[in-house]
Formats: sequence, structure tokens, C-alpha cells
Amino acid sequence: MGPILRQMLAVRPIDPADRSGAKRLNQVLTAWSLTAIGLGATIGTGIFVLTGTVAAAQAGPAVTLSLLIAAFGSGLAALCYAEFAAFLPVPGSAYSYTYATLGEGLAWFIGWNLLLEYGISASAVAVSWSGYVVNLLGDAHIHLPALLVNAPFEQDAKGHFVSTGAIVNLPAVLIVAAMSTVCYIGVSQSAGANTFMVSLKVGIIVIFILAGLKYVDSSNWHPYVPPNTGSFGHFGWSGVLQGAAIIFFSYVGFDTASTTALEARNPQRDLPIGILCALLISSILYVAMSAVMTGMVPFTKLNVDAPVAVALDAHPQLAWLGILVKTGAIIGMTSVILTSLLGQPRILLAMADDGLLPPSMSKCHPRFKTPHVATAVTGVVAALIAGVFPLDVLADLISIGILLAFAVVCLGVLVMRKKRPDAPRPFRVPWAPFTCILGTLVCLSMTLALSNATWVRLVIWTAIGMAIYAFYGFRHSRLRK
Repeated sequence: MGPILRQMLAVRPIDPADRSGAKRLNQVLTAWSLTAIGLGATIGTGIFVLTGTVAAAQAGPAVTLSLLIAAFGSGLAALCYAEFAAFLPVPGSAYSYTYATLGEGLAWFIGWNLLLEYGISASAVAVSWSGYVVNLLGDAHIHLPALLVNAPFEQDAKGHFVSTGAIVNLPAVLIVAAMSTVCYIGVSQSAGANTFMVSLKVGIIVIFILAGLKYVDSSNWHPYVPPNTGSFGHFGWSGVLQGAAIIFFSYVGFDTASTTALEARNPQRDLPIGILCALLISSILYVAMSAVMTGMVPFTKLNVDAPVAVALDAHPQLAWLGILVKTGAIIGMTSVILTSLLGQPRILLAMADDGLLPPSMSKCHPRFKTPHVATAVTGVVAALIAGVFPLDVLADLISIGILLAFAVVCLGVLVMRKKRPDAPRPFRVPWAPFTCILGTLVCLSMTLALSNATWVRLVIWTAIGMAIYAFYGFRHSRLRK
């Protein structure tokens, strides 16, 4: 076991000044492009769907507190990400940061869970996108067959999968395929399309907040924290905490910005700006949107795929805004799907460069300069998952993976400060020991609020990943050679 443990604890030396790997890709992203990528990956299912479902099932009107708790934990992690991204501008995000500080074994675990986050994030948002599209088509008296717009499986109250009788969620599959094609063609085209969509959806969200304020009934906010039903996570303060853990994945868009480090023009300056600005803007919009939505209708009515549509439909005076907001939700979720499919191939590229995945994953298209093989694989897997599984199962899995990744990144900053104390850092985490330790504790504590079924699925996913590492990654690791 000695050689195995030594390799799993081995740290990959990284030169922060080494940008040789960037030659395969186009360096076209600015600070605004990176902020837009972060916002594009953040503002989507969380603000248009999960705020409603968490309010209805976990927190009630106190979903705003769940959002603030999640934003606080994300903020601590974002500061650590900003230091790492400026210090090590590499495409693997938390995977690469962990490899440089805590060893190959933990890096594989984090990288494997990042694949879970990005791939399933695209799938989860695609399921929400399908719900809004079906709702909007229904307004136009166009009704698609239920067999083709629902997942064939759903989760019952005991966490077991049961058949719904549907065949496939076809709209979810088609949007994943379309966004994968955009990512395949080029990062410049992807960033341009994303920036356009982000500008539209932020404008529409602001219009909804301002227009909806007039129709807020404060009685819908009482009780602000509904009494617990007797089960952990079903309202009460345990519901607020579980809601924060579930909705946490809605804030993780800044991680996507860090995966595009090799495509940034000035990563040391622009990556911290993009990461922190994306989190700040999205936090303000999330809290304002959820407060208005739970004030417009009783929170018990929001446990649907399109809760914003429910809030608008309850007020006929806002019919003029309904189509606009539903369109904005669709555009917003489209950009989340796009940026999720943009991030995962770059993590696959980093892992393949290290020999932990087949070399084909690191191949870049000679014309488009994108990791085209990894993009195609990501698209196919995400489309299959989106077509088969419901939203609630996917959201829990994403949250636990990213919470663990964030906790490790927070610890990694302390390790790097110890190992490379004199290395230049364009951005430094303020009050590093306190901030990093608190970030780690907050992220780990939120994982404890997730359901037992989610932990079981994490164990299964990790077992699959460690089997792949044992039979392929361990043997082909470049660090081992």
C-alpha cells in the first residue's frame, strides 16, 4: 500500500507563469466576458425554479434566508477561488487547485465530483427549461404529448424511483444538443451568445421585481419561518438549512469562469473580477426575486417547474409581463446550459493532460480551438440524463458535489500559503486563516443537511470514479511516470 498512498498524496508542481497549454485555445475572454460567464452559469434554474420549490417544500418565505446562507458560504469559497485563479490560471478549476496542494487522490475525487456538478447541472437546467417551454407553448394553445415532455422516472417520498409512464423529456434533450453544438464551434461564439442572453435575462428579472412589488401581499410572508412538520428539512430552521444546501448549486457559476482560465486575456487580473462580480450581482437578484415571488402568491403554490409563471398567472393585471418573463426564464436557463457545457470539457481536458483520463479528452479542434471530443462526450451524457431524470434528484446531487469541492478549495488556499508563502499573488484572500476555515466549515455543514438518499448516490458515484482511477488513472498518471 505504500507506493499507492505515496502516489495518491503526491502533489503536482505547477508553475504559475507557465501558459504553454494556452496555445491550443483562443485567448479572447475579458473581465466582462468572465463576469457574464459566471452570471450565465448562475442565473437560471436557481432563480426561476428552485427558489419556488425550496420555498414550497423546505423553507417557506424564509427561502430568502436560505439564499443568504448559501450566498455567504459561496462568498467565502469565491474569495478562495479568486486567489487560486489568479495564482494558478489553469483550466481544471478546483481539480487543478487540489492537485497542486492536497495530492492526486483527493484531486481525482474533486474532479470526478465536478464532472457530476457540470454534467448534471446542464441536465437539471434543461429539465427546467423544458417545463417553461411547455408552459409558454400552452399559453399559445400548443400542447405537446405528455409522453414526450416528462421524465420516465420520478422520486417518491421514500427516495425510491418509480415509473411515470412517460418516454423521454424530448425538449430537454434537444436544448442540450443545441448548446453542445455552440460550445463545439468555439469559445468566442459561446461567450458572445452568453453575454447577449445574460443582458436580456438580467433586464427581465429587474422588470419582474419592480412590477411585482405592487402586487406583494405581506400576509403571504407570515409565518416567515413555517413551523416544522416533524421531519427534518420540512420547514422550521432545519428546512431553512436544508433549503440553503439544496439551493447552493445555484450560486456556483463563478466556478465556470475559473475553468476558462487558459482562454482569458489577462487571467491574473480578470479572473478575480469575474468571479466576485458574478457572485455579488447574482446574490442581489436572487434574494429580491424570491422575496417578491413569495409575496405575490402563497409559497405552497410554488412547488412546480415554473413557479415564476404561477406568480404571474395569479395576477391577471400582469398578463403583459407573463410572456416576457417566461421568455426571459427560457433565455436565462439556456445560458446556464451553455456555460455548464462549456465548463465540463475543460475539466476533462485538464484531467486528460495529467494522464488520469484517456488522451482523446485533451484533443482540441484544429480550426475551432475547442476540446471537441470532451465537448461531444459531455453533450451526449448530459442529454441522456436530462431526458430520463426529474429535477429534484438532479439538484441534490449537484449541491453535494460542489459543496465538497468548495470545502477542499478553501483548505487548499491555506496549504498553498504554507508551501509557497513568497510566491506573488495578484489577489489574496482577506484574513486568510479565518476566512478559509470558516468557508470549509460552512460548506461541510451544509452537506449534512442533505438527504440520506443523496449521500448514498454520492457514495455510488464515488465508487464508480475510484474504480476508474484504480484501473486507468493510477496506471497512466503523468506524475507517476
